Amino acid sequence: MRLQIEQAVRAIPRGKVSTYGGIARAAGIPGAARQVAAVLRRGFGLPWQRVLGAGGEIKLQGDSAVEQRLRLEAEGVRFRGRRVDMKAHEWKFGRAKRAGK
Repeated sequence: MRLQIEQAVRAIPRGKVSTYGGIARAAGIPGAARQVAAVLRRGFGLPWQRVLGAGGEIKLQGDSAVEQRLRLEAEGVRFRGRRVDMKAHEWKFGRAKRAGK
């Protein structure tokens, strides 16, 4: 499961974002948004800043939230108030492939 989540996170290109739930679906484990958050907490070298809460909301707190926003803005991601403009920046994954197909 961890490897599928990491692969999905790495697939998000610069200037695009996804949600915890979107990553879980792309990894083939719909409903596992909390597992995505756990992998991001432990993973090194992942573009963690590209993963947001539902609706484009930064879920981190304090300095981490500020850092996430600054990193996204440096990639050209636009915000509408406190949320990312998901219409412009949400990454759409291709259909998830099932094992054996």
